[in-house]
Amino acid sequence: MAIENTSAERIEAIVKAQREYFLTGKTRKHDFRREQLQRLQRALKEWSRPLCEALWQDLHKSEQEAILTELSIVEGEVKNHLRHLKRWMRPMRKSTPLKMMPSRSRIVSEPLGTALIISPWNYPVQLLLNPLVGAISAGCTAVLKPSPYTPNVARVVEQMICSTFEERYVAVVQGNRDVNTVLLEQRYDIIFFTGSPSLGRIVMQAAAKHLTPVVLELGGKSPCIVDKGANVKIAAQRIAWGKTLNAGQTCIAPDYLLIHRSLQEPFIEEFKRAVERLHGKDPHTSEHYVRLVSNRAFERVASYLNDGEVVCGGETIAQERYIAPTLLKNVKPSAPVMQEEIFGPVLPMITFDEREEVVRFVTEREKPLAFYYFGKEEKGWKMLRHTTSGGACINDTIMHIANENLPFGGVGNSGMGSYHGKLSYDAFSHYRSVVITPTWLDLPFRYMPYKMFSLVKKLL
Repeated sequence: MAIENTSAERIEAIVKAQREYFLTGKTRKHDFRREQLQRLQRALKEWSRPLCEALWQDLHKSEQEAILTELSIVEGEVKNHLRHLKRWMRPMRKSTPLKMMPSRSRIVSEPLGTALIISPWNYPVQLLLNPLVGAISAGCTAVLKPSPYTPNVARVVEQMICSTFEERYVAVVQGNRDVNTVLLEQRYDIIFFTGSPSLGRIVMQAAAKHLTPVVLELGGKSPCIVDKGANVKIAAQRIAWGKTLNAGQTCIAPDYLLIHRSLQEPFIEEFKRAVERLHGKDPHTSEHYVRLVSNRAFERVASYLNDGEVVCGGETIAQERYIAPTLLKNVKPSAPVMQEEIFGPVLPMITFDEREEVVRFVTEREKPLAFYYFGKEEKGWKMLRHTTSGGACINDTIMHIANENLPFGGVGNSGMGSYHGKLSYDAFSHYRSVVITPTWLDLPFRYMPYKMFSLVKKLL
């Protein structure tokens, strides 16, 4: 059943009410922020089962994967913010130069205001509620826009939010891209968007009208390199896991594989074994193997099977939107599968002989959200120094997102801004410089007509 669009009048009323509520100053207080984080924490526990059931209905995502990749990440973020919020809110002392004495200097954080958070469908709980933790922690109000492509999750999230928060503080708006258009016509103090680079450009264009700051968490084709000297069995295991997690519908999934020519055949065999260990002999029967989100997504990803020689997987069931974990070899760089982010369980392989080929191949393309290298650590660091990406792993995939102490975000075409942990608080905050000058002393040197300027000049 399709999601019903929220009307333009209701959207305008919600944004107006939130702006007015923010101006009361109530959301700025530490105790208020802490109480709202605790409310969200309790709601996540109370609504855990309905959320897991909705994720199964929309994506065939198992309860275990739903908890590991969605709910536990948000719960961990809430705990982190509750633990550190008071310290993060504390004014920071900064040194004051001699020329400004006897003044004192401070930096104080203040909430930006009303936030718009737009999430995608691939991790529809985590990528909507994780930014919300930062908004609450920073003292903002928030308008949440779930994806209509996961309608069951969108409905449950709305019910959860409505039963937890006042609408003038946190509200959910539902609907398709027409609703996005209406939403983006409103004025916000920050927009947090997770989605494709093409939609990110639309968001940024809308934000520019009001000079609204944006955090854009986008995507792109994240390369995975298996170099000479790599542990092929471990590489295959970790790449197969990273590529089949959520059926490849992960913005930081390995998108294509650059593999040393001497390792291609051993890797193919190890990849097959790894898929079987992860999902059994027939992944179609695995309760942990997710389906493609829509018929359109299925058709797009299934078409990539023609872009190379299938050496693992390749099976499809259209009516279930099922595509088996698939490995392709003899793929040309000009093939369609190498042009756009795949966002599915198809992994194309391209062989190389020298590392310089890898650097050239990666740097000639848009900056990716993630970069994965398998091989000797020192060679991995050398590769990182000659490339760029939002984040990276050496001898692993995906796991850099699991550490809340590390920034998560893109660069260039893969996004701007970052979050997780303290950086989520920072994303929704403005850091205000404050100088406090006493009145018991008022030195005349700074005033016109600048007497004793030669002495003052030495202090500058």
